[in-house]
Amino acid sequence: MCFWIDVVAQATKIGFLYVFDRVTGKPLWPIEERSVPKSDVPGESAWPTQPFPTNPRPFARLSFGVDDINPHLDEAERARLRVILQNARNEGVFTPQTVTRDQISVPGEFGGSNWGGAAGDPATGMLYVRSSDQPALHRLRDAGATGIEEGGTPPQRGRAVYAQRCESCHGQPEPAGIRSMDRSIVMDLKALGRDRIRSTVRSGLGQMSAFPPATISDAQLDALLVYLENPAAGAAGAPGVNVPPRQTLRPIEGITRYIGPLGSLFRANNGLPAIGPPWAEIVAYDVNDGTIKWRAPFGTVRALAAKGITDTGSPERVWRNGIVVTAGGLIFAGTWGDATLRAYDKDTGRVLWQRELEANPEGIPSVYEVNGRQFVVFCASGSAVAPEGNIVFVPGKSSAQGYHVFALPP
Repeated sequence: MCFWIDVVAQATKIGFLYVFDRVTGKPLWPIEERSVPKSDVPGESAWPTQPFPTNPRPFARLSFGVDDINPHLDEAERARLRVILQNARNEGVFTPQTVTRDQISVPGEFGGSNWGGAAGDPATGMLYVRSSDQPALHRLRDAGATGIEEGGTPPQRGRAVYAQRCESCHGQPEPAGIRSMDRSIVMDLKALGRDRIRSTVRSGLGQMSAFPPATISDAQLDALLVYLENPAAGAAGAPGVNVPPRQTLRPIEGITRYIGPLGSLFRANNGLPAIGPPWAEIVAYDVNDGTIKWRAPFGTVRALAAKGITDTGSPERVWRNGIVVTAGGLIFAGTWGDATLRAYDKDTGRVLWQRELEANPEGIPSVYEVNGRQFVVFCASGSAVAPEGNIVFVPGKSSAQGYHVFALPP
């Protein structure tokens, strides 16, 4: 006997797909609490178990061993990555962060189905998940004093603001600028200019949240801008007119707080992931029985494709690319790294159409109808400059940014 029920299917950053009865909230298949590694951070007790769905199977990789190191790297680079991997705490998907050494996060905070990574077809019960494997490195440290110093020179005060509000995501400033949140791109702050940086801090942009005056005062923002123009001037002992420093906040007596950056993607020197491909896929689930019907690469790396290596998926910012499925049997998506739009056969995952752009696609495509004709629209707003030696993405042109609209066949 066949019957239909409404379900909620939740794809996650950690590569699990949870499926629940939409009316009762009960899982369609058992979810088991399984033991996970313990935390070794002083004073911290991590929860001993985590929920593992017994069905469907995970769509992303939950572990990263030495046998998984990227085969498309030279042996010297593979050896360097192997040493990092072997010396890190690396016990799979729920490995806690530590203060004593690096920790491997897999599929990583930019991995799994991050950022609108799934689309469903209610007529068939199929769910299509954009999956990504993006292992990252983390390490905690003693937070120490947490306040912003109001004394010192403007660059020194700006350094304190940066340390508290910016460093966890962007890392230490570099001669050419600061890193994007995923650490793959160096942003030239001098080229951006004070006004654009000020506007971004106040209003937010993309993944970056806004910082209102209640969080970063106007005086603190002015000091931050001065510091970003010359980070060396913010170092302790740098010349300038000093006033006695003052902490606006201090740590609680007897309690050690540990903090850590958002994490840096575990990458080779040329930008390719330390883990081998596939780095991104579309995974097609039949939610009627929880089975995977097909998997298809999601994007390419053009530098590898030129050598005939085309089944890798794109490792670059796929967490900012969503998918849309149509009643006409198509899946549409753009991939940031290779600046390409594609249409896939939703029954097989085969690429039916593709178009290269001069800007990098972002977001989720939208399908709409005008006078009986269907259209699909993509947003392409990426125009980042690749760091020297980086081969993983095609730099976009700002002149090509905008909405790209295509008419579907009648």
